[in-house]
Amino acid sequence: MQTKYKSARCGEITVSDVGKEVVLAGWVHQVRDLGGKKFVILRDGSGLIQVTITKGSVPDEIVSIVEQLTPESVIQVKGVVKGDPRAPRGIEITPIEIRVLSRAKAPLPLDVSSKVKADIDTRLRERVLDLRRLESRALVRIMNSVVRTIREELLSRGFVEVFTPKIIATATEGGANLFPIIYFGREAFLAQSPQLYKELLAAALERVFEIGPAWRAEESDTPYHLAEFISVDIEAAFMDYNDVMKILEDILQKILKTLEKENSEDLKILNHTLPNVSFPLPRITYTEALDILKRRGLDIKFGDDLGTPELRLLSTEIESHFYFIIDFPTKTRPFYTKPRDDDPELSESFDLVWQYLELASGSSRIHDKEMLISSIKSRGLNVENFNYFIKWFDYGMPPHAGWGLGLARLLLPLTGRSSVKEVTLFPRDKKRLIP
Repeated sequence: MQTKYKSARCGEITVSDVGKEVVLAGWVHQVRDLGGKKFVILRDGSGLIQVTITKGSVPDEIVSIVEQLTPESVIQVKGVVKGDPRAPRGIEITPIEIRVLSRAKAPLPLDVSSKVKADIDTRLRERVLDLRRLESRALVRIMNSVVRTIREELLSRGFVEVFTPKIIATATEGGANLFPIIYFGREAFLAQSPQLYKELLAAALERVFEIGPAWRAEESDTPYHLAEFISVDIEAAFMDYNDVMKILEDILQKILKTLEKENSEDLKILNHTLPNVSFPLPRITYTEALDILKRRGLDIKFGDDLGTPELRLLSTEIESHFYFIIDFPTKTRPFYTKPRDDDPELSESFDLVWQYLELASGSSRIHDKEMLISSIKSRGLNVENFNYFIKWFDYGMPPHAGWGLGLARLLLPLTGRSSVKEVTLFPRDKKRLIP
């Protein structure tokens, strides 16, 4: 599609276009001066292309403009596509005209070409420039493929995409890690999770999912925690935790196939190979996990949390990089988690773990009103705070199950990055509120 500014995108030009006149527009990624020849690497949202300026073969005005170009300036190039096996992708542009649309200040606070490495704090401080780096753009494209694959897979299974309130009156799970806000003169909170609303929506639409932001005011300042994050959530009536575990497993398998097929160039830019995962994934019970940890000398008892140190040790005993831990103690899970019928001390629950990092958590949910009230009370929570949720259990609440998946955490094994901040466009943590 031709626009006022360009007739094609950089990445769309191929050897089949040799001889054609094109108009391109983008950013000056790099300028190389070899005396008689100058090379401008032009970048737009689709990729890179080389513009070659040979003294004596182009107007002096073009040479003068190129000599004054600064990295990241925005330019428009009108030129002819030439074939040259020495050029990237075997093609280059011989310019007829170059216009500077926006001149960038020099020097840049961050090297977009990545010749000069920067630490993570500098990169996040100069985030807009950092997102122009080829590596960052590859990360965003992979994230786009992951989200699209999840959405398409769930839609194909009859799930309906929904959007739940993000301003809520009370804690979703009764915890204290909430961000309070002033809502028309009274206190409200940013939602930790769409949990209770997606359960109610499953009672209306049967199968629902949401991909959206959530907030947790945790004090954790680690490579794996964010104050604001994207959560992928599903809820399905007439399913239990085994059913939704299988859906999560199928989605992971589909994601790996999609990235291998569609994002191979992005993975090359990141110098990352996708993990080799065998399906179905191993499932070990919480009790089996305790036995393994005790054999390894850890002093741990029933009901204790399986945190990062425990999962690090556990992962050394499990061959698969991805695995499920199932049947956690009921008292350690949120109030809406259904106990097992044959052993109420254990719950129909699971975590999806990659190495030592929890990626997703899910369960069968309680659908009996009296059992739900009892569960809320047993955790010392005020039943009245959840009346807006409980009242609908009088009007036909089906058995249901679901899970929540942290998008940024899932991206770590898929991209080879070490911090969720690297795979979040504008991360929010204890230290960052801008940009």
